[in-house]
Amino acid sequence: MSISLVALYGFADMRSKKREVSDMSIKFLGDNSLYLTEDAVNKLLIQNYGPVKNRAKEQLVLNTIEEVILSNDMVKSAQVYLTVNGELISKIVQRKPIGRVEGISKFYLDDLGKRMPLSKHHSARVPIITGEITGKTLEDAYEILNYINEDDFLRKNVIGIHIEEEGKYQLRFRMENFVVNLGGVDNLNEKFKNFMAFYVKATKDNSLESYAIVSLEYSNQVVCTKI
Repeated sequence: MSISLVALYGFADMRSKKREVSDMSIKFLGDNSLYLTEDAVNKLLIQNYGPVKNRAKEQLVLNTIEEVILSNDMVKSAQVYLTVNGELISKIVQRKPIGRVEGISKFYLDDLGKRMPLSKHHSARVPIITGEITGKTLEDAYEILNYINEDDFLRKNVIGIHIEEEGKYQLRFRMENFVVNLGGVDNLNEKFKNFMAFYVKATKDNSLESYAIVSLEYSNQVVCTKI
């Protein structure tokens, strides 16, 4: 009886390995699924791995398929597995841009602070980064963007970061004519707290339109230059 069970298990295992992939399903996870299409993933696999559908399961190397998908610059993470019915499932998380660099070269800055190429499928509505682009200034811009994205008002209203030089950053707002001289990335919480106090007061006074520059560079104060 034991021999029969072993034989049956071996036969079933051999049949399972020889079973062909019946279908392939690509699932984009999360709400950031605009920069890569299902067709693009299929094309990537065909070019770098070969056809997957109708291929024997024993010929598949799932780790290699994952590596092929991860080779696309729009992919943050990928998980590939086979179901008992022979369907190959690919779950993909796309990268998330938080800023767009407009310089000699154009690219996104993603939520991990890494360079991300622009997509031909979708243009992200994120703050534009201009000026003196270096490794250090991009690190600082990433820190500023992370702070902005944690605040509902700033996230909706800041549309640009201009880099004059290292340690001198300007913010541009959607509805206001003035620019905000932020200075460096030190004490961001204090600087933005002072800015919000100024903004609330100036809104009540109907005086926002009279300012050209709002400076947060000085300790615990807001210095304004009128038009």
